[in-house]
Amino acid sequence: MKLLGDSSSSLLLSLLLAQLHLLASAFPAHPRRIQPDFDKLTNQTRHLLKLTQDLLKDPVFGAEIDHHRFKSLPAISSRVSDLTSLEFKPTLSQLHADLKSFEHHFEWLNKITRKQHQSSVPKLTDMISHIKILINSLQRQMTRAEAPRIPVPSPSLPPTPAFHWEVVQSSQELLQQFRLFCDWASRVFLTLKSRLPA
Repeated sequence: MKLLGDSSSSLLLSLLLAQLHLLASAFPAHPRRIQPDFDKLTNQTRHLLKLTQDLLKDPVFGAEIDHHRFKSLPAISSRVSDLTSLEFKPTLSQLHADLKSFEHHFEWLNKITRKQHQSSVPKLTDMISHIKILINSLQRQMTRAEAPRIPVPSPSLPPTPAFHWEVVQSSQELLQQFRLFCDWASRVFLTLKSRLPA
């Protein structure tokens, strides 16, 4: 009888342990880490926004741009009403693809300014470095959320500028578009964070 009691206890304990394992696997491994990650993404994006705004304060960028040199820059949606319809995983994937596109465009601009020994875009290398940091942070969040990566096509870049003024115009256009993107992305991260369970 004692043997039967021991066997029953062992069986019950095994069943309880199995149930605990199933319950533990049903929840994220680090549920509390999601919230701080979105805080980090928002802060990094806001830092890039400030860098961009500071660069655009340079007097060399005072003139208006009448044409568009970059045909493959991401289209930025900046309507507040669009924030209410965002889907979690597709939004992370799209932001990642857009950031990679901007990274390619800024790397092209950086090569051009170095070849022509221009200094029209100070701190450009620093900006590219911060873009890469943000991309890495976003990739980690995408891995946790199991969000797929969207293939990023090679950018359609303009011909190599022959004159300094063309470099300035290209820089200004790219910075203005990136400023819009950073403003939009920071709002998106805040919106996604607000939808997470407390």
